[in-house]
Amino acid sequence: MTNFVPKYIQGATGDWEVVIGLEIHAQVLSESKLFSGSSTKFGSEPNTQVSFVCSAMPGMLPVINEECIRQAIRTGLAMGCKINLRSVFDRKNYFYADLPQGYQISQFKDPIVGEGEIVVDLEDGTTKTIGVERLHLEQDAGKSMHDQHPTQTYVDLNRSGVALMEIVSKPDMRSAEEAGAYFRKIRTLVRYAGTCDGNMDQGSMRADVNVSVRRPGAEFGTRTETKNVNSVRFMMQVIEFETRRQIDILEDGGVIFQETRQFDPATGTTSGLRSKEEAHDYRYFPDPDLLPLEFSQEFVDDLAKKLPELPDVKRRRFIHDLGITEYNAAVLVAEKENADYFEELLNALEKKTGKEKKVFATQAANWVIGDLFGALKKAGKTITDSPITVLDGAELLALQIDGTISGRIAKDVFEIMLETGHGPEKIVEEKGLKQVSDTGAIESIIDQVLAENQSEVEMYRGGKDKLFGFFVGQTMKKTQGKANPQVVNQLLRSKLDL
Repeated sequence: MTNFVPKYIQGATGDWEVVIGLEIHAQVLSESKLFSGSSTKFGSEPNTQVSFVCSAMPGMLPVINEECIRQAIRTGLAMGCKINLRSVFDRKNYFYADLPQGYQISQFKDPIVGEGEIVVDLEDGTTKTIGVERLHLEQDAGKSMHDQHPTQTYVDLNRSGVALMEIVSKPDMRSAEEAGAYFRKIRTLVRYAGTCDGNMDQGSMRADVNVSVRRPGAEFGTRTETKNVNSVRFMMQVIEFETRRQIDILEDGGVIFQETRQFDPATGTTSGLRSKEEAHDYRYFPDPDLLPLEFSQEFVDDLAKKLPELPDVKRRRFIHDLGITEYNAAVLVAEKENADYFEELLNALEKKTGKEKKVFATQAANWVIGDLFGALKKAGKTITDSPITVLDGAELLALQIDGTISGRIAKDVFEIMLETGHGPEKIVEEKGLKQVSDTGAIESIIDQVLAENQSEVEMYRGGKDKLFGFFVGQTMKKTQGKANPQVVNQLLRSKLDL
């Protein structure tokens, strides 16, 4: 892969460059909240998962959830970031109806995770290194609901106190594509590490999108921050809209104001909410109820040893050990569940065929990415609710590998499997789809084909080699696709090349 080459945006008065930073909020995968034992289960009735701590009852003290600390460290390790052995929880003071304490417990100067770098792959084959500034832990606020009553706002505190990891990038991204690739890479990493489920439709992951524009090489421009964007597609739309909006304003002689904005998915546009707060507006100070968080390097090293194989390492193994293409490897590791299915499929095939995985890995990868993913997309399903189990998939591929059925017949069997839920061996047996490898039977059919197409035989022998495919097709047609293609090719060659 080659290194990234900067791309500029053409304006009416010359080139511009967009500068993007993301603040990703990832909900920590834990059964209870950051400072209380209340449940974090999604979809419960409003205000049914609220403790005295969550609702800020007088005299209630926060108690740190140790599992949330572990999860934050695991995430930092998965991203290759520095883990700070000492960090501090601070109070971030602001006032909303859904923030019962009147402050948020967060981290400011001393976060639990420090700097690192994320390498992302772009569509043109280049890579881009994007800096991570920090990861800090903080508690989520509640939720204001404006659509429950014509004149009143309701408040649900179920999310109040839920542990969030805020992953802050450096302003290193220069296009919507790069930002999308970075977000997807972070999502993949936290899902592999088991620290966040990444379910954006449930609010488990969202991003604040910081955008500014400048002339190439100039100082950073004034940025805007669009809050709580909950899909990669929307995030990219925010960047595209904000980039063009800011360029148009500047080229018309206007000024960009630092502000917080919101995104409207219906129109693909952003609109202003309020002027952007600075750190001093929040009056950060160390939380007096929580001691500094300190742990040993041995504690961190033990967590590092227990991390699963991460996507970049898995992708390299797929390429080097299994011989599959870079593209296929990247597609398979992008989602942990897809990679798990593929590896389980290889293990099952190894048992069924007695062959080494490298022998059939490419064929298996092509089937998963092409046939299976295509069918799942058409049905609106994911690998986790696939109608084709790992064992049935392995059985279907094994029937091809041992020559019982041809590749074309395998596609027909796969369609029947999707429709009926039956296993491939049963389908092949009931419908008589076994591949014909009897040389005598195939030779007899080839003789018929050649006798019926004498003029084509003469043209082939006269130098028109491309007609060979015609004879193969005619033979397969007469056998209804059941003839072994290798046997057909060998016998045809022997008869045509006399």
